[in-house]
Amino acid sequence: MTWVTASVGPRLKAEFGLRESAGAGSTVLCFHGLPPLLPSSARVILFQQNRNYLGLNPLSQFAWKTRLRLGFERIVSRAFRYRVSQYIVQTPAMQRAVLHWCAALAPGPIPAVKVMPFVDALPGPREHINSAPEWDFVYVADGEAHKNHRVLLAAWQLLAQEGLRPSLALTLGSRDEALIREIEAASVSAGLLITNLGQMPRDDVLALYANARAMIFPSTSESFGLPLVEAAHLGLPILASELDFVRDVCVPAQTFDPVSPVSIARAVKRFMGQPEAPLTLRTPAEFWGALLQDGRP
Repeated sequence: MTWVTASVGPRLKAEFGLRESAGAGSTVLCFHGLPPLLPSSARVILFQQNRNYLGLNPLSQFAWKTRLRLGFERIVSRAFRYRVSQYIVQTPAMQRAVLHWCAALAPGPIPAVKVMPFVDALPGPREHINSAPEWDFVYVADGEAHKNHRVLLAAWQLLAQEGLRPSLALTLGSRDEALIREIEAASVSAGLLITNLGQMPRDDVLALYANARAMIFPSTSESFGLPLVEAAHLGLPILASELDFVRDVCVPAQTFDPVSPVSIARAVKRFMGQPEAPLTLRTPAEFWGALLQDGRP
């Protein structure tokens, strides 16, 4: 095993070492989502779990340094795609995304894309559920734009306007300081019960699930969605985006349109047993009667 520092020089050195060691009859497994930079006679199998390499999330969502890195990585993904013999993905949704991406590139043979989901040891069902959970909802995610925290915040503000203030626990880290400040300011202004617990080790995350009524997951783009898998195996109810990647790995209790704060708020209300009644329809006579009544002094 050779450890490589995450910087340009050591990575290039590792690429040369890979080319020397991977001869005919060898198989190269790329688990970092990018094909080898240097050609070799080895068979290349690439595990693709980064949707950003496929251009599925606009670069404008990211900070400028991340934009530069992702821009370069996208170029590498496209330029050297022909070196990949087979892609491995974890969900049917990601399989379709990779196949569509390959077909949209320059004409050429499209490699096989195989769905092979795998995870570390999964927790069992929640055996020690808190009878009075501290949190109504938890959202285990960093602050990347596709995680959709700002739309979730807008939904919580709508709920507060109706007098509903469910508690929500987040796990934003030090890289998300601007988003954290925005959420804290909105929480103070509207009296929202939103608490950021910071990044947590896996055991603490599992304990957090056991201390919550449900998971809410408004992400707009995932290659797998490990928190969804963990929550489902623990028996934690899930409220999530009505998107393919969600249905690939779990059966949510409620779904919503992730770009609509109103849709998210309505899903929360349904889960809390306070569904929103649809509009009351009037007959033409009732319509004119109500209109005339409204016009009287």
